[in-house]
Amino acid sequence: MPDSSLARLIDTARGLVPCDLVLRGGTVFDVVTGAFIPGDVAITADRIVGIGDTYEGAEVRDVSGFVLVPGFIDTHLHIESSLVTPFEFDRCVGPRGVTTAICDPHEIANVLGVEGIRYFQDCALETIMDIKVQLSSCVPSTDMETAGAAISAADLVPLMEHPSALGLAEFMNYPGVVNREPGCMEKLEAFRGRHIDGHAPLLSGRDLNAYVAAGIRTEHEATTAEEALEKLRKGMRVLIREGSVSKDLDALLPILNDATSAYCCFCTDDRNPLDIGEHGHLDYMIRTAIARGVSPLAAYRAASLSAAEAFGLKDRGQIAPGQRADIVALGALADCDARLVVCGGVVMEEAAFAARRIVPPIGRGSVKAPVVGAASFRTTSNKAETDVIGILPGKIITEHLHGDIPVQDGDKRPDPARDLARITVIERHGKNGNVANGFVRGFGMQAGAIGSTVCHDHHNIAVVGMDYDDMALAATRLGEIEGGFVVVREGRVLAELALPMAGLMSLESFEHVRERLEELREAAVSLGVVLDEPFLQLAFLALPVIPMLKITDRGMVDVTKFEIIG
Repeated sequence: MPDSSLARLIDTARGLVPCDLVLRGGTVFDVVTGAFIPGDVAITADRIVGIGDTYEGAEVRDVSGFVLVPGFIDTHLHIESSLVTPFEFDRCVGPRGVTTAICDPHEIANVLGVEGIRYFQDCALETIMDIKVQLSSCVPSTDMETAGAAISAADLVPLMEHPSALGLAEFMNYPGVVNREPGCMEKLEAFRGRHIDGHAPLLSGRDLNAYVAAGIRTEHEATTAEEALEKLRKGMRVLIREGSVSKDLDALLPILNDATSAYCCFCTDDRNPLDIGEHGHLDYMIRTAIARGVSPLAAYRAASLSAAEAFGLKDRGQIAPGQRADIVALGALADCDARLVVCGGVVMEEAAFAARRIVPPIGRGSVKAPVVGAASFRTTSNKAETDVIGILPGKIITEHLHGDIPVQDGDKRPDPARDLARITVIERHGKNGNVANGFVRGFGMQAGAIGSTVCHDHHNIAVVGMDYDDMALAATRLGEIEGGFVVVREGRVLAELALPMAGLMSLESFEHVRERLEELREAAVSLGVVLDEPFLQLAFLALPVIPMLKITDRGMVDVTKFEIIG
């Protein structure tokens, strides 16, 4: 390891001895003042020691003509939603400029419990990207679903002092907070004074006051400018989200300017390799914001310094002496086109990725679902009036629709002409074998079925289809491949992606996953599916903390009432 002693930092900053790495020929964009600063950037060990001058170093990288900005910080994401391991995520988005990822591993925690969090903590010690592992606050997210594990405050306390830990991850059970439920209070008390991340869609007024008063300081669920402004005015940092399903960037860009950017950040939440490959990650958000009229100062500040300040990371966010050497060299600010990325003094390139120690995978054989057949997907209702989940494209909020669906032979069948598909959730952790059926509108499906074990947050099997035999085959195939995604039509598997690590992550490269996702998308389109991200959309239809109507293995959930309705 390079010498990082205080004496050497001072001597290399003064130019008395050579530093380890010099970035020469570029111009620093200062995210505090908006100034452009010519000159070398000198790096010793993992620290910046000098800017705006001439330095000598053991290694010199020519960045002539490039603009240097601080490394990007994704302030809230679930790496599991990238469908690859933390190591492949590192290799996938690091070269795009992401040098810090503040993740919540509650997807794997809902399957494997504390073991899943510890896996991420172990990985965080080995990746080039600095992964900060927030401790999952809601496992399970509610008592209206069957998860693979339950995590209490007592389980989390021993994990608090790990080098990757910042605090408590998104507190999704907002009714539990405002109503002072004992389990929620225990976790809030245990993390009092530490960072607590929020999750409070549509919360307003006195209930929002109470939620913020509980010590919750950041929030990523605002979907309108009005909602975001209320949260800003009540002391929250707003994390502007653009995931593969939840796309809030356009709606929230009107609030982002040079004044508010100090209190706004960017996050992806859930973004898969297909979207990353075709559009980008935080780099996509930055260049889109600038293209929509946001100043480069506001955009790059939100992506770096504001994010660091929001989470108490005082050692990064600006290219300045003493800061972590997290630097992105761009061809142009407006393009956000990373040409070279340095993270903690390490250039993010294949040689560095190849030198990492890889933590062995965990969570194999986690799909323990009951055997299902076509009859498992029948309903038992004797009335035509039916609750229907209504998809809102680009949002994880849904509508609570109602419609009359005739009962035929004791069953209400899917109807492609009315865009009414069967949606079924099957418990897959080996706990109780629950199977719950409902209806969803918005897929546009005309035939066949799609299935997934990525099913927030409990990650049971979710299947949407028009044909019960195809739905049964989809569920069965998911068990055979240890979880993942599958598309079925007329008794044949058209495409699949195996996610054998906890039913959530592939053991293959992100390039392999991207290729399989392309095949799955084409197969889904052949069924008539009109959604850009049908599998991630399906995943959120089972999340009972996001309004309005959802479904879990225990039945349809009216989220506004926080109760199972059938």
